Amino acid sequence: MPIQKKWVVKPQGNSLTVEHIATSLRIAPVLANLLVQRGIDTVDKAKKFFNPRLEDLHNPFLMKDMDRAVERVEEAVAKNQKIMVYGDYDVDGTTAVALVYKFLRHIGHNNLMFYIPDRYTEGYGISKRGIDIAAKRGVKLIIALDCGIKAVEKVDYAKQRGVDFIICDHHLPAEEIPRAVAVLDPKRTDCTYPFDELSGCGVGFKLVHAYATKHNIPFSEIEQFLDLLVVSIASDIVALTDENRILAHYGLKILNSSPSEGLSSIIRVCGLEEQDITIDDIVFKIGPRINAAGRMRMEDYEDENAPSGGYKVVRLLVEGNEEAAREFGDDIDSFNQDRKNIDRSVTQEALDFVKNNTELRNQKSTVIFNPKWMKGIVGIVASRLIETYYRPTVVLTQSNGFVTGSARSIPGFDLYQAVESCSDILENFGGHMYAAGLTMRPENVEEFKRRFNAYVEENIDPQILIPQVEADSMLSFNDITPRFFADLNRFQPFGPGNTMPIFATEGCVDAGKAKRVGADLEHLRIDLLQRNQSTESIQAIAFQQSQHYEWVRSGRPIDICYQIVENHYRGKVSLQLRIKDIKTAH
Repeated sequence: MPIQKKWVVKPQGNSLTVEHIATSLRIAPVLANLLVQRGIDTVDKAKKFFNPRLEDLHNPFLMKDMDRAVERVEEAVAKNQKIMVYGDYDVDGTTAVALVYKFLRHIGHNNLMFYIPDRYTEGYGISKRGIDIAAKRGVKLIIALDCGIKAVEKVDYAKQRGVDFIICDHHLPAEEIPRAVAVLDPKRTDCTYPFDELSGCGVGFKLVHAYATKHNIPFSEIEQFLDLLVVSIASDIVALTDENRILAHYGLKILNSSPSEGLSSIIRVCGLEEQDITIDDIVFKIGPRINAAGRMRMEDYEDENAPSGGYKVVRLLVEGNEEAAREFGDDIDSFNQDRKNIDRSVTQEALDFVKNNTELRNQKSTVIFNPKWMKGIVGIVASRLIETYYRPTVVLTQSNGFVTGSARSIPGFDLYQAVESCSDILENFGGHMYAAGLTMRPENVEEFKRRFNAYVEENIDPQILIPQVEADSMLSFNDITPRFFADLNRFQPFGPGNTMPIFATEGCVDAGKAKRVGADLEHLRIDLLQRNQSTESIQAIAFQQSQHYEWVRSGRPIDICYQIVENHYRGKVSLQLRIKDIKTAH
């Protein structure tokens, strides 16, 4: 049975402030209230929010070490030194590498190579193998993106081999900062940059921005790279506030009007050519395809010496030839199909394992281990398990003689602290409050399970084990007009810090067309009316909620929490309610 959710409607904003903003901007009071709830409590702030401007981006030289980073790139360009652009194998890392690589090529520096470590043989971050290859090929400077903030020993090793490092990262640093030429990371405690929620690709873009500023290269010449940056911002789930909101806003414009050949090929295989691409489309369609290549074992496709899947992604993203990009795009799509098939079967195995284990089923956390599962998908499986068993979850597998895995949390529980409490039996770990990665020796698995479960048992508030739907506001169907939706769209791009609003409406009934849809009839499609309202019926879709079909079909009332979206179907565009939860009303 699906988990019963608790509904909470957020406190409404100050009524005088809401009224003033609604009147001044000529928007519905419900929308003015959304602004006030998000801290946008003056007319000036609201105008700035609705009209993001590139002029409001922060000066990149406010970031610590930026001057040193630019000077070292200048030296490499002036002396025609070979530069390796190095990045992690996920979306953030590969888009960052593509962005910086394309910029260096754009300014005429062609003594370049890029490198993405293999997830399975090298793991996350800076690898000794990558440094050795750089030294062997005459590289004098490595620009590391979306990784490197903890690579103290690797940076020292590179220096011994005559290779300098510039690190562009956005993860939390340890006490010791690597002795690189420059370490760009807005999360450094000694960095006073005004915004510390940039993606790894965002930090790379600030390096590009700084170089362009110093050399009087117009912003219009680097704006073309924002299509890559918005893919990173959306996929890495960073806050869509401040600078990220501006960069994402303009990145979406480029993505929709003139994307690079590589991204065009991914847009094509996603079937998104004929519609406006949103943050959601990146998160659920474009990003997973890019990630999939980095998750797959390349020896499953070619010989073991083949470049990593992440390397293939960057090849696609920097490709300027339409035909070659199309071919690469098809490859990436096939990786995604394979990844989905593996993901589906492993998720089912994991669900069955928990279901058939009474002790595990009754705990306040889930820790499961199977040495045969693919390392690249355990994070996805952990997220899927939380959808069914709503609690902190760790999924472990075996790779290169070590047990490695991903942990995911639920709102309100600090997962990183739980993992850190077991640090003495871990070889390595990293992450943040809601997601972490970890590595341990096989003999420590049982002890880790015991200690992690005990920590959660002791420290979790039982109340947060009840999933919550937080609605921004109650809403009447009469208020949902084309003008209302057009104004609601001005809140985009949506993401953390500026989430897509959730509304609640009571007393809804089926207009007589309810049906179960989906391959396994797991979804519910309804045309809804609200009692005592004059509007026509509104189409709604409730994913994974077909258990309510009989009640809805009988004409009995329901209360719903939902988002308002555009539905594209066979060339027609219509408003649709995407139902988050249904309560049967009496």
